[in-house]
Amino acid sequence: MKSIAYHILDIAQNAIQAEGTEVAIFIEEFDSNGTLWIIITDNGKGMTKDHAEHASDPYFTSRNTRKVGMGLPLLRQNAERTGGDFEIESEVGKGTSVKALFVKDNIDCPSKGDIAGTIHQLITSNSAIDFNFCYNKNGNKFELNTKELKEVLDGTPLYQKEISGYIREMIEENLKDIQATDDFSYKT
Repeated sequence: MKSIAYHILDIAQNAIQAEGTEVAIFIEEFDSNGTLWIIITDNGKGMTKDHAEHASDPYFTSRNTRKVGMGLPLLRQNAERTGGDFEIESEVGKGTSVKALFVKDNIDCPSKGDIAGTIHQLITSNSAIDFNFCYNKNGNKFELNTKELKEVLDGTPLYQKEISGYIREMIEENLKDIQATDDFSYKT
């Protein structure tokens, strides 16, 4: 995968296929130690301990439509290539948590990619699922909870053109503000 955003999309799609109704996507970036964490949790079907232990093996998959599963193995490989780490925890009937640590200064660290576009796509394409997205860069945070957004919109679909555009703009602007606030704090 060429970017962090692609990894997020892939792992979130796994959560959706596992029948998760709540998916949390956390990105934590810290310049002080040069790390970027991706943490994705869901309340889907979960996996047995044995399945979770083998989930990052490219020749292991629970799907019947193909014989290999590449999303988790590629995430693990890309994180570890940067000197980072990978962890998966799961419990049958409770859900799964995937954590990947990237060392940002490593030459093998993928670009962030279009995180705003990815989150927007997930939210507006999966209206039955509640997403909680949080981006924290050096203590500057943006959080978007679609359950709360749906309550405020009183049933208006998130994929409706005007709402969808607003969500995309809100995510983009807040992520830009985090970067600008962070850049300003280092210049003063």
